[in-house]
Amino acid sequence: MLKKNLAPLLFTAAAVLTLTACAGVQPVAYKGISSSPQLTQNRGDDSGKVPYQYAAPVVWSRYTQVLLDPVVVYQGTDNQFGDMKSADRAALADYMGKTFSEKLGARFHAAQQTGPNTLRVKLTLTGAEKTTMLVGQVMHFDLAGNLYNGVQSIRGGQGAFSGSVSYAVEIYDGASGQLLKAYVSKQYPNAMNLPAAFGSLSAAKTGLDKGADALVAQLH
Repeated sequence: MLKKNLAPLLFTAAAVLTLTACAGVQPVAYKGISSSPQLTQNRGDDSGKVPYQYAAPVVWSRYTQVLLDPVVVYQGTDNQFGDMKSADRAALADYMGKTFSEKLGARFHAAQQTGPNTLRVKLTLTGAEKTTMLVGQVMHFDLAGNLYNGVQSIRGGQGAFSGSVSYAVEIYDGASGQLLKAYVSKQYPNAMNLPAAFGSLSAAKTGLDKGADALVAQLH
């Protein structure tokens, strides 16, 4: 009797695992960004969230100011917005600019122009996934979905039917224009983050919050 009752649960869990494994965008070294030729595949432990990167030897402590360019919504044919509406892309770009500006402002003085001891940061929003309405929320209450999300949370993976955001960061020396660091990233909420499951763009915005924190952490 017990095995019979477990059968539907196991089938549901398998379906969730299969569907989730097949879903979700995987960022690429977007051809339309300036640093694309210099990006190489990241083989480190963080490759799931930063699949491509470039880094020159830098002493970040010498930089005291930052100039943040307006966020660009990527228009290349290899963008990963799917059928996301232009208004939603613009809303995410606006949120990205405000969030990264606030986080960088806690580490650097805001510069009005490029110059010595200044970093110029270019952000390009390259893709995003919305949380699948209803299904994404149900997965937090469904037993099989909760089990899957629990495993993903431990692994640092994306939750079932959860949204995400993909973007490129390029950092230049403000005086010489030399590329110091560049990377492509995909960010999303912790798989057990229930509040981020509500609202189609909430997960992507939470991913941008995490992305901004991750950037600042690298510049110390």
